[in-house]
Amino acid sequence: MMFKNFSILIFSVCVFISCNTEQKPLSVTPDDYNNAVDKVTEVIIHDIFSPPVASRIYAYSNIAAYEVLAQNHPEYNSLAGKLNGLGETPKAENPAVNYDVAALIAQMEMAKSLIFSEDRITEVRDSLYKTWEDQNADELVASKAYGLQVADHIKSWMDGDNYKQTRTMPKFSVNADNPSRWQPTPPAYMDGIEPHWMKIRTFVLDSASQFKPVPPPAFSMEEGSEFHNQLMEVFNVRNEMTAKGDDSEEAAIAKFWDCNPYVSTHKGHLMFATKKITPGGHWIGIVKIATKKNNADLMETVYAYTKTSIALFDGFISCWDEKYRSNLIRPETLINQYIDDSWTPVLQTPPFPEYSSGHSVVSGAAAEVLTEIYGDNFQFDDDTETAYGLPVRSFDSFRAASSEAALSRLYGGIHYRAAIDEGLKQGRQVGQYIVSNLHMKNDGEALSHSGN
Repeated sequence: MMFKNFSILIFSVCVFISCNTEQKPLSVTPDDYNNAVDKVTEVIIHDIFSPPVASRIYAYSNIAAYEVLAQNHPEYNSLAGKLNGLGETPKAENPAVNYDVAALIAQMEMAKSLIFSEDRITEVRDSLYKTWEDQNADELVASKAYGLQVADHIKSWMDGDNYKQTRTMPKFSVNADNPSRWQPTPPAYMDGIEPHWMKIRTFVLDSASQFKPVPPPAFSMEEGSEFHNQLMEVFNVRNEMTAKGDDSEEAAIAKFWDCNPYVSTHKGHLMFATKKITPGGHWIGIVKIATKKNNADLMETVYAYTKTSIALFDGFISCWDEKYRSNLIRPETLINQYIDDSWTPVLQTPPFPEYSSGHSVVSGAAAEVLTEIYGDNFQFDDDTETAYGLPVRSFDSFRAASSEAALSRLYGGIHYRAAIDEGLKQGRQVGQYIVSNLHMKNDGEALSHSGN
């Protein structure tokens, strides 16, 4: 009897060990993907990429992931033939491929190739590889091979976007003889950032100038002129905010949407960079908030990131095309020259021309895409800036958030009214064009949502 019970025990142990050494299917959750995108944002901040360049990092890495997943989700369309110059994505030939794993691998590989601090992505990737290898080595090998194959396909397409060529183009020349033209601003007096960004290939727009805004008001320092009135509005709003104190609603809005990765702080003879999220990074954070609130699965999550990052990318190209065409001087420069040499804006002025407002353009574009996906009454609490010591702000819709983001530039003292209003209009035109022309779902783009 004792021998029989012992045999049963040995058999049970063997079955237990056998079951637990058996390879398990690998899985990737929406949170895994959110964490991967968060890591990209972290590296963008660490490496201090400019807002336009940051939008490129988000876009290509998300597109790579999307192209993998779309092969396994017939309700979603490949972006081949839909984005300018993108050819057909390779199909997976190995039936052992796990598309979710391959998508995350493609995203990480693209991100790693686009940033400086590659080790920060590599560390996360290698940790995942170790976990996956222990669970199912065969599935990992097949998925890794396919993910890297798609990443190579996207890299090959990306190489034709003219980015590399713009790295060796001349710096922006300041025209100091023309009082209306942009000049570097304090405290760092940096050169104009990305003066050739309009030469980058767009994704969906026909050209950088497709949604060229109306020109800004004609430069004039004559009292009563439209331009002078808008300059004085910036000056007066700042003074009114000073009278209200640092805890005013206007100051809170300005600081919440600052998103300037070039903020410099002086300590004695030294200057330090205060690293912050970019405008695009803020909207990528809003995508995370929306997908989590909607309990999105992995495919929907990647879809929302991808379409929003495409809108941000084309929005920056459209905006930068106008910035270096109109080449308009910033309010801070004129106020210091003509009105009050001790005046400073609430926010540090970014290093590029004034018109149109970049925040306004990309916020308008992103909001249109997110409104298409989740509806016009999607209430959300934006905690994107809590990492920088700022409180949560709540919005009744993406468009309401984009309007506040645009207005924040007036409260910040860095844009005239025209750049804000026309920039928001410009961005919404970009976003609406993408909504109308980039069809990524077979059954219409809108998803059921829980935002009401």
